[in-house]
Amino acid sequence: MGGGILGAACAREYLRQGLSVAVIERGAVGAGATAASMGHLLRVDAEGAADQHEYQLSHRSMQLWQAWLDESRDHVEAAEHQRCGTLWIAADEEEMAAAARKQAWLRAQGHAAELLDAQQLARTEPLLRSGLAGALRVPDDSRVYPPRIAARWLDGAHLIHGEVTHIDSLGLQLADGRRLWGALTVLCGGLSSQLFLPAGSLVPKKGQLAITQRQPHAVRHQLVELGYLKNAHRTDIDTVSFNVQPRPGGQLLIGSSRQLHRDDAGLDMRMLSRMLAHATAFIPSLKDMSLLRCWSGIRPASADGQPLIGAHPTLPRVWTACGHEGLGITTSLASAELLAQLSLGQAPLLDPAPYRPQRFIKP
Repeated sequence: MGGGILGAACAREYLRQGLSVAVIERGAVGAGATAASMGHLLRVDAEGAADQHEYQLSHRSMQLWQAWLDESRDHVEAAEHQRCGTLWIAADEEEMAAAARKQAWLRAQGHAAELLDAQQLARTEPLLRSGLAGALRVPDDSRVYPPRIAARWLDGAHLIHGEVTHIDSLGLQLADGRRLWGALTVLCGGLSSQLFLPAGSLVPKKGQLAITQRQPHAVRHQLVELGYLKNAHRTDIDTVSFNVQPRPGGQLLIGSSRQLHRDDAGLDMRMLSRMLAHATAFIPSLKDMSLLRCWSGIRPASADGQPLIGAHPTLPRVWTACGHEGLGITTSLASAELLAQLSLGQAPLLDPAPYRPQRFIKP
């Protein structure tokens, strides 16, 4: 169940393996968290043991993303794929030292990464304010438009519009009374998956987004402050981070914010204003740009920062792939591959232990 990027990735993988697939979606395909994402494909670096698992999942997924894009030029165009690269912005010398550590780690894994000093950064992205210490450039990162990809990956699947109200080991029931059966059920409905999981497995993190009108002088890279990932995993306070992405035609997509335990869909003008003010501190000319649209979305985050990929903790023949928070687009394909391998009795390429949903069963 679920027609977002994770559900679509799972449907595609099972279809590739020759299974018949039905997808249950109560809204539009690619809506929800998928439509409220920035669509950034990035390889994360690993500073600790938990980060190493995150890196392995993102690294494998990036390989699968590239393989899919290489299959057809049509895939590239449909995805609106752009290899813009990422600039991790260092505001001061302490953050520049962190950028150097990040560069060393990425290069040790065989990934391209280069440090830019203040002058090089100013020449590369002249809209950024003066006084920044520099940046780390990761040229192979890219961006896509996830809703269109979700729709494409569902080609060949039977799409059923409805709301799931009950799941058991035999199948599921919809709100209109329909009962559906299958060899296995995959739970990947974003935050709504919490209805069928142990209490506290998922945590909502609300985010705001804004996009500008087309600009004659846009940015070339995805621009992210170095504190972004640290803020993304905080569970104690609401945060904003600088994250600006170039879109086709010169628009700028502006993020990002995180509000804990907020699952309402409406714009929060206070948080939106705070996010835009923070972005303007990095790109002063943003204050003179007109916004085309502002919207919000809910990230389905797991309680411990690792997604839930594997067998449902209590229901036989039910499997789950959810809780990816801000890395759902990047890690969608590897998550789907791992889930299919586990559910079909195949040897997994990645260690599944960190993602097992059983970890949320309280003793």
